[in-house]
Amino acid sequence: MIRVYLVEDQALVRDAVAALLGLDFNIEIIGQASNGQDALNAIEALDSDLHPDIILTDIEMPTMNGIELSEKIAAKFPTIKMVIMTTFSRAGYIRRALTTGVKGFILKEAPSEELINALKKVMQGQKVIDPELAINALDYADPLTDKERKALKLASDGLKTSDIAKQLFISEGTTRNYLSDAIAKLNATNRIDAARIAKQKGWL
Repeated sequence: MIRVYLVEDQALVRDAVAALLGLDFNIEIIGQASNGQDALNAIEALDSDLHPDIILTDIEMPTMNGIELSEKIAAKFPTIKMVIMTTFSRAGYIRRALTTGVKGFILKEAPSEELINALKKVMQGQKVIDPELAINALDYADPLTDKERKALKLASDGLKTSDIAKQLFISEGTTRNYLSDAIAKLNATNRIDAARIAKQKGWL
C-alpha cells in the first residue's frame, strides 16, 4: 500500500485527483491540504510511522508553494518522496524541483493511469519526469542566484527595499544590488517586470 498525502489549492482538482487515486487498491490517500504550510504542519504532527510514503503536490499555491514544501520535506523528512504535478510546463520549475530531491514531475493533463504508474515507479526508487517537461528543461538555465531570487520574490509581493533587507538580514544597499543584478540578467525594465519574466520562465 502506497500512502499518499495530497497538496493542491484548488478544491475541485484536489477532490478529483483523490478520487482517481482512490480507485487503485494499492494507493491510500492519508491526508489533504490546500497549501504547503498546512501540509507541513499536518505531517510534523504525525508520528513517524504514520508519515506518507509520497507527497503529491501542486507547484503554485498560496502561503508555501510546492517547491518550497519540497525543500522543507527534504530537510526534515528525507525518507518521504516528493512528486510534483502541475499545469505549468515551465522548465525552470523542473530544474529547481530536481535540486530539492523531487522524484517525480508530471503534468496534471496526463491520463490518470500515468499518474498512478508514476507514483508506483517512484516507490520503486525510480525518477519519473514527463517527457515534454524533460525536453524543455534542457533549453533553459536559471540565471538568478538564490539571493537574487529571494529578493525578487519579496519585491513581487510588494515589499519595499527596506522591508526586503530586513527579511533577508542584509543591508538596503545589498538588496538594491541583488535587484539590479536580477533586472539586468533578465533584460527587464524594473523589478516588477523582472519578477514577471522570472515567473513566466518558472524561476520564481
